[in-house]
Amino acid sequence: MAIGVFDSGIGGLTVHHALVRRLPQADFVYLADQANSPYGGRPGEEIVKLTRAGCERLFAQGCDVVILACNTAAAVALRRLQQTWLPGFRRDLGRPVNVLGLIVPTIEAATGVPWAQELEVRGERRERLEVLGVFSTPATATSRVYEIEIDKRSEAFAVFSEPCPTLAKLIEAGESDATLQPIVETHVAALERRIGRPPDRAILGCTHYEIIAGLFRAALPQATSLIHQPGATAEAVERYLGRHPEYDPGRAGVRRFLTTGAPGLQNGLAERFWGEPLTFEAA
Repeated sequence: MAIGVFDSGIGGLTVHHALVRRLPQADFVYLADQANSPYGGRPGEEIVKLTRAGCERLFAQGCDVVILACNTAAAVALRRLQQTWLPGFRRDLGRPVNVLGLIVPTIEAATGVPWAQELEVRGERRERLEVLGVFSTPATATSRVYEIEIDKRSEAFAVFSEPCPTLAKLIEAGESDATLQPIVETHVAALERRIGRPPDRAILGCTHYEIIAGLFRAALPQATSLIHQPGATAEAVERYLGRHPEYDPGRAGVRRFLTTGAPGLQNGLAERFWGEPLTFEAA
């Protein structure tokens, strides 16, 4: 058995890398839906359909658990899949499987509030709200998942999202930092204008953005802390597997990389982040 990691492209490698470091003995299968990347500008129903197809591919590869290392897929499709598709799929498959996302761990890291603790924190009065900025794809911003879920858990935060329509596509294409830097700076400035000041904390709400986290760090004031999804997600997955022994992550340290796009050696951006060249198989 294995852990599946799904993203529309190579951005999910940021989460995959953190998972491998946290669970070095586990077997992993990474699937990039590069034939349909990016997801951020697609209609919701199409995102649900593509995400379901990616999960089915990974379960067919023997994965017990699939991690949606894609904010757009997690924001738009995860709850639908968990509620309306997964129960019947489990019955037909005849074994326990599950799909998890990265938004819950991110919100826990950003707020310091455990997911199950929402009723204990509501009603608190704060003289000064903590302002959270979320940089994301348009689909994630439209879903308002961060605003809705954080508001359920604490009245201590005000959340502002800044959609970045072209950024994930440009990162996926391997554009240089020199090209990406002014785009990042434009989005940071737009968010600060809307808030009226810099955010206290910033969430990089697309796994592609973690690849250029240094550009966000440079554009934001030093007083603004960055919330990094990969580490938070890897820690949460390790805890989850500890509570659920019915899901077998494997023990051989296998690493496979699949793509719905063109198989073969990936661009230099993937190599720069992963630390070595990556060759993807056809999904």
